[in-house]
Amino acid sequence: MNKDSETIDHSCKNGKRKNVLLVTDSTTGEVMCSSCGEVVSQNMAELGPESSAQSGEDYMSKSRTGRKSTLAFNDMGLSTVIQQADKDATGKNLSSEMKRTFYRLRMWDKNSKAMPGHRNMQKAFTLLEGLKAKLSLSDAAVEQTAYIYRKTLAKKIGRGRSIPVILSACVYAACRFTNTPRTIQDIANATNLRRTSIHRIYRMLVRDLDLTLETYNPVSFITRITTDVGASEKTKRDAIKFLIKAEELMITSGKNPVAMAATVVYLAAILNGEKVSQTQVSKAADISSVTIRNLCKKLKDAKIASLSDPKLKNA
Repeated sequence: MNKDSETIDHSCKNGKRKNVLLVTDSTTGEVMCSSCGEVVSQNMAELGPESSAQSGEDYMSKSRTGRKSTLAFNDMGLSTVIQQADKDATGKNLSSEMKRTFYRLRMWDKNSKAMPGHRNMQKAFTLLEGLKAKLSLSDAAVEQTAYIYRKTLAKKIGRGRSIPVILSACVYAACRFTNTPRTIQDIANATNLRRTSIHRIYRMLVRDLDLTLETYNPVSFITRITTDVGASEKTKRDAIKFLIKAEELMITSGKNPVAMAATVVYLAAILNGEKVSQTQVSKAADISSVTIRNLCKKLKDAKIASLSDPKLKNA
């Protein structure tokens, strides 16, 4: 039982009127006088946070409000569960007839959640929970993925194809929508699926759902690549400067944003004298070395002032 105290002016039954110590019991919601025991106020609202829990079951057992509403649950977090304990609100055992009634209700509730559409979403969103951890997706990206997947089911797009492939395409579309820097290859590696399969379904979603998705900004990939190759913060800043100048000269138009990010990171690393090879950058960005070399040539041919350094002659 948690108790807090404060001193205020109060007409106490023991004769005290000033500086009376009041005790607040947060468990019962009562405010009591410490001198005479009179309950000054009761039924106070608990304004503190929910009880901390180590697992989902602990949270649900201690929570006063239940889980949050989200599209990433097959029931959107709005359904209720009939508990297994055959007891009433006061803790007394139910009669045999009531036990049989609640058993039938539990079975009906369970069967209603086992409809084909519910099973499909349950399997997909369980997989989405794993992808969220593997790809470090934000809650916004997860919500957008669930929204696109629900639209896909409603319009019966991709019927006959596997759930993981459709969900992976939805994840990529959601990442594009929320500007989360994840490539199709990243998603393919996380799901052990072929990149071409995901890309085929993705193009189908864009066409049939009429999705308008912006291209990735290459800057969003620079941080990840510099971290993977162990480049310094100065290299990262220089790479961003190179990229901004390349955008001003319209060199990045129509180019793969990941390839552009990898190229400017490689050039910035050479300019700062860091031992970062072209092979390291290509592996970190999952881009071929030939692509990086070709883009290096285009950036140097554009006569960007920052790239005129002699160190970049053989880059």
